[in-house]
Order: sequence, then C-alpha cells, then structure tokens
Amino acid sequence: MSWWGWMIGGAVLLGSELSFVNAQFYLVIIGAAAVLIGLITAALPGVPPWAQWSGFALLSVLAMLLIRSRLYRLLHAAAPAVHTGQTGGLLLLPVTLAPGESCQAEHAGSFWTVRNDGATPLPAGTRARIASVRGLTLLVRAEP
Repeated sequence: MSWWGWMIGGAVLLGSELSFVNAQFYLVIIGAAAVLIGLITAALPGVPPWAQWSGFALLSVLAMLLIRSRLYRLLHAAAPAVHTGQTGGLLLLPVTLAPGESCQAEHAGSFWTVRNDGATPLPAGTRARIASVRGLTLLVRAEP
C-alpha cells in the first residue's frame, strides 16, 4: 500500500475515536500504528506490502498490550465526574412532607413527584436537596 493510504487510514481511525466513538483508545492505537507505517513507507519507498502489513500488525498489538491501558487511565483519571440530571439540585417544597410521603412540585420548568427520602419531616416552604432520581420521582432530603 502507498504511504498516503496508510496516512489517510490512520487519520480516519484517529479522527473517529476522537470525534465520534469512545473505543477506549483502541482506534487511537491502531490509527497511530497506521500513521507510523505511513511515515516509514514514505521514508523507505521500497518496503514490500507484506512487511508493511506485518509491521502494522506488530505495532498495533504491541502498543495495545504495553501502552493503551496506561495511556487511557492517565488521560481519563483526571477527568471530573460527569454530573447529569437533577441530583444535587435544590427545590422549594410547596407542602409539608413527612418521611416517605410524596407531593407534586415544580422543578426546572417541569412538575415532578417529590418524595421525602429522609428520616425527618420537611416543612412547607423549605428548600430540599435532591438526593437521587428514581424514574420520574425526585427523592429529596433536608438541605444541610
């Protein structure tokens, strides 16, 4: 295969991992191996196709076994936890809620079923913290 074919294939693999798919760096490793084979093929134009493919396979497997997991852990360990949904938010209770009781309350522009998940009653007009979400029900506790 020509050097530019390796470069294009490597760029497509790298771009797809970085843009569209989280394949846990497998595509990055394979793409980097393809780019490296493309650079070697550009520098040494007489490399036969069987040697190119063998080198590509060897580089890919060695990099996956020796580098991929460490690199993935290093780059993803510093990433903050993704906080999605309503958990952790505050809402104003329209009625008094005893432990285990439910009511309807507006939060974030929608009406939700709100249930007191704590051990203490929550008076009307107080703020409650959303402890978790179960289906369409917000489980709340007293704000500390």
